[in-house]
Amino acid sequence: MRFLRRSTTDTAADEPAAAATEAVDVGGKSFTPGKGKATPKRREAEAKRRGPVAPPPTTMREAMKRNKELRKANPQSKEDRRSEAKVRRERMMSGDDKYLLPRDRGPVKAYVRDLVDSRRNLLGLFMPLAILVFLALLVPLPQVQSYITLLCTALLLVMAIEGFVNGRKIGKLVREKFPKETVNGRSVGWYAFVRASQIRRLRVPKPRLKPGDPIPN
Repeated sequence: MRFLRRSTTDTAADEPAAAATEAVDVGGKSFTPGKGKATPKRREAEAKRRGPVAPPPTTMREAMKRNKELRKANPQSKEDRRSEAKVRRERMMSGDDKYLLPRDRGPVKAYVRDLVDSRRNLLGLFMPLAILVFLALLVPLPQVQSYITLLCTALLLVMAIEGFVNGRKIGKLVREKFPKETVNGRSVGWYAFVRASQIRRLRVPKPRLKPGDPIPN
């Protein structure tokens, strides 16, 4: 009777499936054949589960609209946002590496800032000097304009020399302080120049030292 035995066609149909799962003996070693396709990575599987990623906004209006939708999805009061921004600002001004810009992070940059802030630099007059030049252009007296222009030119020359000398000195001190660090003299010198040319009250982060204070070890 047919139900007591399997037909030859059923046996032939099952043979490929069994061969795909059974171990095959090759050269005395057994292995299981592959599935025929690579196993999807975890990142790809998560992306499929989450759905397609929205393309980046192409216009400012679209970006504002998407930002508004995100705020609706994650409601947060205006006072909370202001409080978080205030905390970030305070920590950045205090010199917390986590909240600083990439250009200001690291012990090397902190040491350069201390070296600059502990000295009185003529470069600190750079911004007031720029304002003086602008005001001189408003004076209708050519003689006064010529004197102010000559004075500003001389001060700018002295500032450039001071910045170059201080950059060389600070680069040398940084190499002595951090012998294991790869110090780029030009980068450190330029960072010190920009820091020194800013008004002390406007420096970010705030100076930890006053002029004349010793550098902490």
